[in-house]
Amino acid sequence: MKRIVLAFSGGLDTSYCLLALRAEYGWEEVHTVTVDTGGFTADERAAIEHRALELGATSHTTLDGTRPLYELCVRYLVFGNVLRYGTYPLSVSAERAIQARLIAQHARALGAQALAHGSTGAGNDQIRFDASWSVLAPEMEIVTPIRDHNITREQALAFLHKHGVALEYNRPPYSINRGLWGTTIGGHQTLTSHKPLPDDAFPTPITATDNRRVTLHFACGELVGFDGTLFEHPVQAIGGLEDIAAPYGIGRGMHVGDTIIGTKGRVGFQAAAPLLMIAAHHALEKHTLTKWQLILKEQIAQWYGQLLHEGMFEEPALRAIEAMLETTQQTVTGDVFVCLEPKRFEVEGIVSPHDLMHPRFGMYGEQSSDWSAADVRGFARIAAQQLRIYHTINADQL
Repeated sequence: MKRIVLAFSGGLDTSYCLLALRAEYGWEEVHTVTVDTGGFTADERAAIEHRALELGATSHTTLDGTRPLYELCVRYLVFGNVLRYGTYPLSVSAERAIQARLIAQHARALGAQALAHGSTGAGNDQIRFDASWSVLAPEMEIVTPIRDHNITREQALAFLHKHGVALEYNRPPYSINRGLWGTTIGGHQTLTSHKPLPDDAFPTPITATDNRRVTLHFACGELVGFDGTLFEHPVQAIGGLEDIAAPYGIGRGMHVGDTIIGTKGRVGFQAAAPLLMIAAHHALEKHTLTKWQLILKEQIAQWYGQLLHEGMFEEPALRAIEAMLETTQQTVTGDVFVCLEPKRFEVEGIVSPHDLMHPRFGMYGEQSSDWSAADVRGFARIAAQQLRIYHTINADQL
């Protein structure tokens, strides 16, 4: 039997793909799979399954990718304080890496000969799926009906109607991709370089107006709870923090980035928990890590984010970076105090048993207790020795 596995969201594009794979591409079995990375309700998952089976899928499977997303990727984004261009928490990049991996595993278990996705030829996701699948399942063909024939939404809808599928499609004003590590928002404003998204474009309205202080609890670099409550898994802590902070309008932003295919792209996002966590984690690290740990981490974390964005999650260099990042988190334990206000937050301070800002060794700008004036005088002279040599030798040319 000709058997193919389709990454299925239940929207117009993947609905078209499912029917086209059966009616025009000649696949006898089309198995659909949805990987939930924290963006679907139970009702939405049921509706996606119903749509797949209604359109003739041989089987439909929903895979829970939320914990794999955290454990395989998100925790390292936190360890590295990774924000693309200092702004965006790589919400979609992380999701696609895990979705591609889990779908490939599922296709192999089914004995499929091919994999399919509904990405267009204009975005990043086509590269992320293709690159991952070519590594994880090199023996399988990759089929992309929308991209291959440059199918428009109007053409997709007409094709479905032609085959008796009474699917009505009114293009929503905003495209929303929701997951554990944030929500991205696209609209006609994001196709410009100057228009902002209006408040109603964001999925969580601003309803909180009073200031609120939250204490985040970290253990070895991971958020394990807040305000005295410890959770079974960091995924639960992330969800709870998002529920608290998103109604303040915290974590909203606009990201302008470089796509894998060379164009510039603009997208809105809502990621209250990710931005709070990264800011709090970074503050805790500045107290508990050495100068050189911080400097080295900052450099390699940029590479981690770049490779992840480019669809290179299976690159061995990422496993090496993850191993290094993990070794730095042994002392990143403590509480971080954050004040939430409408549309902003402030990290107020930390408490940690590993805090290197210890009065035993002196108080910055106030008092030294671990060295003498002579120690500092000699240290400063040695530290500047090569500069003194350079300026002395080259005095006539400077």
